[in-house]
Amino acid sequence: MSSLANQLVRAEKEEIARAIRTLLGRPLVSLQSDPAAFDLIRKRRQPLIQWFDYFCGWRLVVEPRQGYARLVKIRTRPSATRPARRRRATRAPFDRRRYTLFCLCAAELLTSPVTTIGMLAQRVVQAAAVEAGVPAFDPVKAAERAALVDALKLLEHHGAITVMDGTTDSYLDDEDAKVLYRVDTTRVIRLLAAPVPPSRIAARAAEEPDPGTLAELTAALTTESRYGGDEPTETQRNLWARHSLIRRLLDEPVVYRADLSGAESDYAASLTGRQILRRAAEEAGFVLEERAEGFLLVDPDGTATDTRFPDDGSHAKVAALLLLDLLVSAGPVTARRLDAEANGLLRRFPQWAKAYQSDGGGARLAADALDVLTMFGLARRTGDRVAALPAAARYRVDRGTAVQEDA
Repeated sequence: MSSLANQLVRAEKEEIARAIRTLLGRPLVSLQSDPAAFDLIRKRRQPLIQWFDYFCGWRLVVEPRQGYARLVKIRTRPSATRPARRRRATRAPFDRRRYTLFCLCAAELLTSPVTTIGMLAQRVVQAAAVEAGVPAFDPVKAAERAALVDALKLLEHHGAITVMDGTTDSYLDDEDAKVLYRVDTTRVIRLLAAPVPPSRIAARAAEEPDPGTLAELTAALTTESRYGGDEPTETQRNLWARHSLIRRLLDEPVVYRADLSGAESDYAASLTGRQILRRAAEEAGFVLEERAEGFLLVDPDGTATDTRFPDDGSHAKVAALLLLDLLVSAGPVTARRLDAEANGLLRRFPQWAKAYQSDGGGARLAADALDVLTMFGLARRTGDRVAALPAAARYRVDRGTAVQEDA
């Protein structure tokens, strides 16, 4: 093979790897929001579709004419570590009310290609009134309008609606605000990542006297028939083990062997499994770290990363790093000890983390920091004890560096 041919093959592999990591970090990529990334995905869509299907069992939909690519990611296990977040300054996670309004808005948007915020709000009022178990929506209340704005801004972010006149934020202060939207109904439908249509689950719930708990109904949405259900073949069991393990590696910061199921553990220990894991990492441009305790995929340029640690972007993450140093050096400690350490930080740096500089602030800071450490697989709380996990050994605080005071 000529030198030019080698360069072309290498360039193609690098482009595919970059596109894989881009989609992992942003499962919905549009021509409007990122033309370069979308063009790359469109250009390499066939090998990308094959890669995600073979290694993860995930479906990739690329619509060149409509200008978007959607990676339909399905988790093997439910997780609350990746909540939808408000697009306003706080970036706080969605609560139950915002998820409810998001779903009601999405359903109502399917009926018209153009709408106004006032018309949509009234349709949400009507929909909430007839849906059993859904609290009434009252647009007169500022808190209710704020929740609706957060739902709509997330739909804007995903390209499901586009503001043609006005601004969504204007509805926060004025129930009669004039905002006109263009609706991309196909994009709205693509937001749902469920192998089983919700209408089928709703029909079952209506017909059966005991349809099951909410968790059971939710699990039914993500049942994938390709794995054989309760009576899988050997091939289907191996397929599930491969997809489940690689999904976890791609979605979770670190995967510990102790947390693997029997099938996942056996697959990871097999010669075929190890070869496929290494191949998946290499083709996606990751570095696979394999230790006695577990596995970790490192993205050298952070393209696939939706959140980082260490990171001084939030006070909770700064505190998390400092508390992690305590957990590694002192061994398991009580939650009360973490609260005391957080209180000590706030006293030492009174101009830092002002949102926590109040009664109970230390406990709140410690709780938020522990949430960060748990999300990144660096610590675990059992009862009243908090212990560092093996991956925590990767981090060390430079004692010569002080916490940066807020301006």
